[in-house]
Amino acid sequence: MVAEHEQGLDIVDMPINMGPQHPSTHGVFRMVLVISGEKVVDVTPHIGYMHRGGEKLMEAMDYRQGIGYADRTEYLAQFSAELGYCLAVEKLMGIEVPERAEYIRIILTELNRLSSHFMFMGAFGIDSGLFGTSFTYAFREREYIQDVFEEVSGDRLMYAYFRVGGLAWEVTDNFTQRVHEVLKKTQKGIKDLDDLLTKNEIFMARCQNIGAFTADRAIAYGLSGPLLRASGVNWDLRRDEPYSIYPRFTFQIPVGNYGDVYDRYLVRLEEMRQSVSIIEQALEKLPPEGPIVPEKMPRRLRTPPGEVYAKVESPRGEWGVYLVSKGGDKPYRLKMRSPSFCNLSALREMTVGQFLADAVMILGSMDIVLCDVDR
Repeated sequence: MVAEHEQGLDIVDMPINMGPQHPSTHGVFRMVLVISGEKVVDVTPHIGYMHRGGEKLMEAMDYRQGIGYADRTEYLAQFSAELGYCLAVEKLMGIEVPERAEYIRIILTELNRLSSHFMFMGAFGIDSGLFGTSFTYAFREREYIQDVFEEVSGDRLMYAYFRVGGLAWEVTDNFTQRVHEVLKKTQKGIKDLDDLLTKNEIFMARCQNIGAFTADRAIAYGLSGPLLRASGVNWDLRRDEPYSIYPRFTFQIPVGNYGDVYDRYLVRLEEMRQSVSIIEQALEKLPPEGPIVPEKMPRRLRTPPGEVYAKVESPRGEWGVYLVSKGGDKPYRLKMRSPSFCNLSALREMTVGQFLADAVMILGSMDIVLCDVDR
């Protein structure tokens, strides 16, 4: 695109590649920005660097093996992905999950929401130019939570702990005590990040009135999670289309006023406090004993013919599984609805017209997971 300058010189819009990173890193993404001076006039996102055919691979696995692939899709909110997958199979088979297993699932899933949001807070603080302090604070708290996950599942990243019908095995004897200990540290960590970022003049200048998105546009693009709520849409699957035992808990749904980058940060910050409240309520009501899988659960799961869709409110939004069965121990067809992919579709509209430096903040505010985008 070329325009004539007043003095006879040509002004040429410049394309700039942002990414991709080295292929050994996770989260590989590239966007081509066309800029006129410092303003972005066009954006072309390029995805697919992490595509591994996870959905097709899951169709070749039995229903228990597929849980591990769900983990690898949403690798910052693995318990949300495991829960969504298990809910789909349980819905198809008509399985009722035991009470104790339901509470443990909720506790771990909300802890996972906290660890995911801590990752966002740490990385987003660096995006804004506040060096590494936010990252240090966030990873300190995330490590406390990861320690609990490791104690429960034996793994620090790909847990594969949920099972169709319940859980793989019982939690540790000191599970309740350990979670209470972590929540005390987590609340301090949330306050530390709040004090560091929320009223910081540099952070506010980098976030406010940047990448604003109206409620109508957010709905039109199929946004979900914090991005949708930051745009003023009061919608959360845990309350509005409840699953598991979420109706038993009292919690607030934070909603933004302006739909900008700053609101997306504030929504996630408040969501962390609400997750702490949900976990505390679940710990109080957790049955001290009881089965974690239904009695007479078959060793090899076989579903009747049919199709179902199950969804959960992951830290990034609606994570769903559409499952088609023709009978047997494997899905005939499996499709994952990833919030990161849908949210990323709005990147161009959010970024065009903004400054080049703001493109990083807008992308960071989406909190995408590229394995969730590409699958």
